[in-house]
Amino acid sequence: MTTTQTTRELRYLPAAELRVQAEGEGPDRLVGYAALFGRRSELLYGSFVEVIAPGAFAGALEGADVRCLWNHDSSHVLGRTRSGTLKVEEDELGLRIEATPPDTQWARDLMTSIERGDVDQMSFGFRVARDEWTEEGDLLIRTILEIEELYEVSPVTFPAYPDTAVAVRSLERWREAKSDAAPAARAGIEIRRRRLRLAEAGHHVPHTHGRVR
Repeated sequence: MTTTQTTRELRYLPAAELRVQAEGEGPDRLVGYAALFGRRSELLYGSFVEVIAPGAFAGALEGADVRCLWNHDSSHVLGRTRSGTLKVEEDELGLRIEATPPDTQWARDLMTSIERGDVDQMSFGFRVARDEWTEEGDLLIRTILEIEELYEVSPVTFPAYPDTAVAVRSLERWREAKSDAAPAARAGIEIRRRRLRLAEAGHHVPHTHGRVR
């Protein structure tokens, strides 16, 4: 069962790759992944995990004006897609970023921290267009199918616990829909059982259309 979302969310993850790439005489670049496809998140809200489906960012990247920030601080911009100092694209692994930081002291300090391994996590801000909830035993899984908008990507020092308020609302809607569907599903099962008993007894079973009362 899929649901739709309209509110901004924020997620953190240990970066699959976050490194400084030297460019000879040109400026060094920051290269890494802000999100990975098919990898389960930590347990969120004590009840579910998230997975990003391949292709989820495709619709959000075309014409997007995404910023790369340091620690979500809008006064420390590492790159921007509109200015050409940030490249964001999907590949087979996930959401890959490539930023050309400004030649400032704070940016040089950050690049040094990344090279040393002191900073090795990333975050991304986004809004979901479609998600899907499934069950695996006692575990609930939220699969993000389509991201409507990507706001930012950020290397971070101390990732806070993910803001799951939007996901929790989506989970509650899914549970409500599942609960509402349960009586109809049970009624359908009972009708099929009744028809089977009549058929086994040799009676003609009429087909009904619309709502059965």
